[in-house]
Amino acid sequence: MAARQLLRAAPGRRGYSGAGAAEFLHRSIVPTMHYQKSLPRLPIPKLEDTIMRYLNAQKPLLSADQFRKTEELAHAFEKGIGRELHEQLVAQDSQNKHTSYITGPWFDMYLKAREPILLNFNPFMSFNPDPKSEYNDQLTRATNMTVSAIRFMKTFRAGYLEPEVFHLNPEKSDTEIFKKIIRFVPSSISWFGAYMVNAYPLDMSQYFRLFNSTRIPKLNKDELYTDEKAKHLLVLRNGNFYVFDVIDRDGNMLKPSEIQAHLKYILSDNSPAPAFPLGYLTSENRDTWALLRKNLLDNGNEEALQKVDSAIFCLSLDDFPIKDLVHLSHTMLHGDAANRWYDKSFNLIIAKDGTAGINFEHSWGDGVAVLRFQNEVFKDSTKTPAISPQSQPAAVDSSRAVQKLDFKLNDALKAGITKAKQKFDATIESLSLNMIQFQEGGKELLKQKKVSPDAVAQLAFQMAFLRQYDQTVATYESCSTAAFKHGRTETIRPASVHTKKCSEAFVKGLSKHSTEELQNLIVECSKYHGRLTKEAAMGQGFDRHLFSLRCLAGAKGLPLPDFYQDQAYARLNHNIISTSTLVSPAVQIGGFGPVVSDGFGVGYQVQDDWIGCNVSSYPARNGKEFLQCIYKSLEDIFNVLKGKKIGS
Repeated sequence: MAARQLLRAAPGRRGYSGAGAAEFLHRSIVPTMHYQKSLPRLPIPKLEDTIMRYLNAQKPLLSADQFRKTEELAHAFEKGIGRELHEQLVAQDSQNKHTSYITGPWFDMYLKAREPILLNFNPFMSFNPDPKSEYNDQLTRATNMTVSAIRFMKTFRAGYLEPEVFHLNPEKSDTEIFKKIIRFVPSSISWFGAYMVNAYPLDMSQYFRLFNSTRIPKLNKDELYTDEKAKHLLVLRNGNFYVFDVIDRDGNMLKPSEIQAHLKYILSDNSPAPAFPLGYLTSENRDTWALLRKNLLDNGNEEALQKVDSAIFCLSLDDFPIKDLVHLSHTMLHGDAANRWYDKSFNLIIAKDGTAGINFEHSWGDGVAVLRFQNEVFKDSTKTPAISPQSQPAAVDSSRAVQKLDFKLNDALKAGITKAKQKFDATIESLSLNMIQFQEGGKELLKQKKVSPDAVAQLAFQMAFLRQYDQTVATYESCSTAAFKHGRTETIRPASVHTKKCSEAFVKGLSKHSTEELQNLIVECSKYHGRLTKEAAMGQGFDRHLFSLRCLAGAKGLPLPDFYQDQAYARLNHNIISTSTLVSPAVQIGGFGPVVSDGFGVGYQVQDDWIGCNVSSYPARNGKEFLQCIYKSLEDIFNVLKGKKIGS
């Protein structure tokens, strides 16, 4: 999941009227896309820098002999075919200044993947509960969140949404005066105006895919589809599909009381669950689903599928309350596929007790866009809710306004759904989700000790894996490159010679080190991690560059260079520990599936005084034990930073 919020703005509400049925969240003085034209382009790193960074990442994973071989292959690549490919990539990039060098290959990577998007790609982020407990009623929250989501869409499309800006000096840049000045600076140079006051506008090109969008399964490569003219919402409940318009003919939002009436009607519909729930098909292998979708279209379901694909978004209403945080993770990460459409840009999921979350399809965009949407929807629906628990639904005829979609299924489709359900059940059965909250310290203490909170969390994962499996393995941390035009993500490689040395000192050689020596090792890890993070955020990692060169070789029909056939390259890209962090006032927890069958998916948060980890795994790994090892590692690190002597 690409949700590392290294570069995140927290725009305030501007000029919001406070009226319940207001059409917009706010009206930004600066137009939404004001900075888009002048955003800097994503740099292609120098090839020698990429090779050096690649070798640094390989060092802790390889023996001396293995490293020598990998080093030879890397330098041969750098001087030979790699240099040619790099020059071709640079030339290609200079001819496509409207986008970034990673855009094409990255979309292809997602859209050509044939494995199910469920667990393999779609992450989730759950909302915090509404602070006013009575507003967590399912109907009330579903209405308020739907209204806020539509307000967000309308605000964005009207150009009123505050641009996403990372403010390093908000006293200068996040002010009315600055905004009044910058709005008159032409779009072609506006980014430079922001840069002068240490503000960094972020790419917002992904935002339009948030709404009316879906991923369509096609043989060999899927397609992204968006229809901004559609005015209806898709609601799933008990495996049944409902649609109703939320925008009228004039482009205005329906009154919140009418949306409430239609949702109440759906929640009180006693229709039985379908015997063959269509949602399961979106959890299938993409080629299998593409063939079944063609069958669906040929069988007279074109109009119904069009309604699903073009809907503003998918609202999934679940008929059960959430028991605990583990149950919450299962519900939002996969839930019951009968009540999800994983192909939609996002599913807004609301359980019986009002617990809410988002499951999003990843090919169209990354965590920055989804988190901005989530932050705004949470703030709007809790601070200026459209309805209250006492509000009465409008006296409208919902039986006419709400259409229940019927799908015509032949035997082949019924068999396809049955098989998809069996596969889904078996996959979910094998998935473990576990979590911890470490309450003995967090961001505040770490900053006092002058170490990076993110570096400490990543060090704890390295230490934990060494404690559990006695080895250091390929580790992935997602970092946004949204500071650049059409930037996506870059990889931070947290497993380094520094984390290995520090982990071994803590796990295997405590008696040999003083507390001060251990503190120094933690500081070294923090400094190096800080450097890697900064490089990644500035487009100076190595993963995307090497990935693009490999894609270019394939596109030119060249044989795969020896460099990419090295087992060490394959091992580095088999990310056993895959991690992503996010901190937001709107988000309770987030998570995703392991990216490899013998891996861990680690969603984590470093808050002011606690650290939370949400770990997914399959039977090849023991997630519960891994979390216990993370806890022990955090305990040891914090004790050392506090100057305490720790036992082995």
